[in-house]
Amino acid sequence: MQLDDQLRRYFGTDDIDAVPPDALAAGIERMRVDLGLEKDRGRRFALWSLLFLLGEAPDLDVTFKDAQDRDAARTFMEMTERGEG
Repeated sequence: MQLDDQLRRYFGTDDIDAVPPDALAAGIERMRVDLGLEKDRGRRFALWSLLFLLGEAPDLDVTFKDAQDRDAARTFMEMTERGEG
């Protein structure tokens, strides 16, 4: 799952800065629903990652039952924090 594909699917554009607030909220809600329904680990991680970047990710313990997936999510979080500093 590519980031640009996710942005187009949920927000209608790959330019997140161009998305109006109402459309952003609606796209995030659709992503949360899809995250809850998704069974594929890779797709779940991709959805969670984009939600994290948007500041809307659900808690790791709720999202990932598998410890390896939680560890991967923590690593992703640390990497993004290092990139911002």
